[in-house]
Amino acid sequence: MKLLVRNLARTTTEAELLELFMVHGKVQSCTLVQDKKTGKSKGFGFVEMPKPGDAKAAMKHLNGKDVAGNQIRVKKAEARQDSESSG
Repeated sequence: MKLLVRNLARTTTEAELLELFMVHGKVQSCTLVQDKKTGKSKGFGFVEMPKPGDAKAAMKHLNGKDVAGNQIRVKKAEARQDSESSG
């Protein structure tokens, strides 16, 4: 299950994000979204966990948690819609 993590402090690293979620289970991938020009964090990222139960537990425990002075928001990432649609 892929989770969207928002409202991260710009100083939060991928390693710190990974550590937060590993407490709740196996993490498949962890990516901070960065500005292409500056290389700095945009304040959000994605965490993918193979077990939906672990992902739901992480979501429940981490949503609203204070991380580096910011209250983070964790929710299930919505599937991206392609520009082409059948219909």
